[in-house]
Amino acid sequence: MRTYSFFTIIIVCLLLLLIDTAAFYWLQSISQLITSQILKNSIYIAFWIFTVGLIASIIVLKFRLDSIDPRRKHLVVSLLYGLAISSFVPKLIFVIIISILYFTNYLISEQASLILIPLIGIFSGFLPFFVILYGIFRTLYRFKVHRIKINFKDLPKSFVGLKIVQISDLHLGSFNFRYHILDRAIKLINDLDTDFIFFTGDLVNNCAWELKGWDAVLKQLSAKKGKYAVLGNHDYGDYREWESPNAKQENFNEIKQFYKKIDFRLLLNEADVIKLNEEELCILGVENWGKPPFKQYGNLKESLTNVIQIPFKILLSHDPSHWNEEVVKHTNISLTHSGHTHGMQAAINLKSKEWSPIKYKYKHWAGLYKENEQYLYVNRGLGWLGFPGRLGMRPEITLIEFENAS
Repeated sequence: MRTYSFFTIIIVCLLLLLIDTAAFYWLQSISQLITSQILKNSIYIAFWIFTVGLIASIIVLKFRLDSIDPRRKHLVVSLLYGLAISSFVPKLIFVIIISILYFTNYLISEQASLILIPLIGIFSGFLPFFVILYGIFRTLYRFKVHRIKINFKDLPKSFVGLKIVQISDLHLGSFNFRYHILDRAIKLINDLDTDFIFFTGDLVNNCAWELKGWDAVLKQLSAKKGKYAVLGNHDYGDYREWESPNAKQENFNEIKQFYKKIDFRLLLNEADVIKLNEEELCILGVENWGKPPFKQYGNLKESLTNVIQIPFKILLSHDPSHWNEEVVKHTNISLTHSGHTHGMQAAINLKSKEWSPIKYKYKHWAGLYKENEQYLYVNRGLGWLGFPGRLGMRPEITLIEFENAS
């Protein structure tokens, strides 16, 4: 779990207070339609109790975070994160919309504005609030299967029709040991009758203790030819303070050992060759490789050392930035599987178009990408981190089927 300076916390709290002050100003204006003074005062008091309570909770959490039981810490932080987002975003939209309406009210008559502006203002605030609640309580665990077919010119004939399931970014600590939540996801995966399952990193939020009991759940995942995994940036324990370097290393070793319990082969800058009817396919896996501030543990050259001669290669690399920097145009790797972005857990979907603010940070952030004859698939993640919700970005199970274009 990342820690933030006291200065950053104060800036966040001041921003919340600023938006709430502006929202309260407009709330007073539109509440003039309410005739009961008692009701109005009750609304105002409730408004400020929530605001002051939220800001006070954030400040108190900053000072008491280290004293909270690690097993409850993520739950508390996520709760406050969800409350802050569900409060800030609707109020921000409310302030923007109602400000525009009031300052351009010459477009409608004065009599109509007395009714329309308050109604539109209230609607503009409540709509995003309920959308966020829907993302928290309804879509967070609505697992979706994305079915993709890819034509490869150099695909060995023996592997035509091969099926691969990709999952990513489980962040098991976020599930708070509610094992049953993944039951439906595991059934969906197993019903796909896949040849391989690839997991592309971020098994935990930080700590090995998050894995307790999950081996019995994840061991149920079945694939006919094999299950492979790589590490993500959260699997190294870099986002928390440790008592000693040895404690951090022990945590890391436990996470790596967990993959043996669930029958996954963890690829640490190495490769595995799959043979079928005298034809070969290579599965590569690198440790996390990301642009700063993310660390670069991955070594693609090392993973390629003994498999250069194999023409068809699949790479598992957690961070999609790696594809553009070291894979495409630099190697002959046919397909790369990544995750990491979560699609920001928020997007706007219009028919076949999908947009998310995360696109301004990552060039490749969700779905299938192609450059010449090389492909990248970025999984949207099965778990969550930080904000306990998903808005237009459902948790993903990817099914990729291989076809031969020749």
